Amino acid sequence: MNITKWIEGLIAARRCPVIPIMTHPGIELLGRNVLDAVTNGRVHAEAIEALNRHFPQSDACTVIMDLTVEAEAFGAKLYMSDHEVPSVVGRLVTNATQVKAVKIPNLNVGRIPEFLKACRLASSQIDKPVFGGCIGPYSLAGRLFDMTEIMMAIYTEPDTVCALLEKCTTFLISYCQAIKETGAAGVIIAEPAAGLLSDDCCREYSSIYVRRIVDQVQDDSFAIILHNCGNTGHCTSAMLTAGARGYHFGNQMDMTVALAECPQDVLVMGNLDPVGVFKMSTPEQVSKATRQLLEQCGHSCSFIYWVSQKNRGLPIRAMAVA
Repeated sequence: MNITKWIEGLIAARRCPVIPIMTHPGIELLGRNVLDAVTNGRVHAEAIEALNRHFPQSDACTVIMDLTVEAEAFGAKLYMSDHEVPSVVGRLVTNATQVKAVKIPNLNVGRIPEFLKACRLASSQIDKPVFGGCIGPYSLAGRLFDMTEIMMAIYTEPDTVCALLEKCTTFLISYCQAIKETGAAGVIIAEPAAGLLSDDCCREYSSIYVRRIVDQVQDDSFAIILHNCGNTGHCTSAMLTAGARGYHFGNQMDMTVALAECPQDVLVMGNLDPVGVFKMSTPEQVSKATRQLLEQCGHSCSFIYWVSQKNRGLPIRAMAVA
């Protein structure tokens, strides 16, 4: 499909679109567990389909946001359990010599093939846009180098960090190209670690690398959505230089400010607290928080009603924005 026209249509429709990013409840609808879905592309796709059937009002579908898949492909060790998203254990590289020795993985290692299978099956069986997902280059580098260590290394050994970012970006370009070939409408690049950086550092160590991915894969058939949940407003300017078709903000961002700063021809998404609101609140409180956010932002043509995680028994219009 022409994703550019789809985005233009959403904006022109002057309504608040709904995009669930909550595949985990889809897993529950199947009676399966998280480990099943993150290791088996068919189960993963079936969870996306189940969620789409349960919430047919949604405007698009998304895959599971598992930000360990790419690190695992590089050789990072993971902790995996039945009911939690996998997590990276330890460091893969600690110095310039080890970074130089890192080999850029192919797309046949780890769980990459299963996530591509999920994208391919879901895209072929669902009659609306399906967005794949991947981690951002700086967040991936941080998982390989250790997040605390890389925050210091950008000042003490920036050349080492840039060398690792080069390898991460090269791999992510190939991965996003493969996601595009599955028939997916786009990819959500999750770059949460970039929110820990100043605007200048976010631009230097994240956005210029995301921009390279955008330049390689984004076109009228494939859109990049950039997620940075750590941004409190201090690095929005850097985010926008990535050239994505949409931007997703976390709950620390004032969405009225985000809407004012973002161009009117891109999608702006966010941003209620997935833990404080979704997980810890009652359905009535979730509905109230949603209404408040929509009162603040629903007038904007580019605002996306971005639904997230662990909501049960609520009509989709009563759910909150992630």
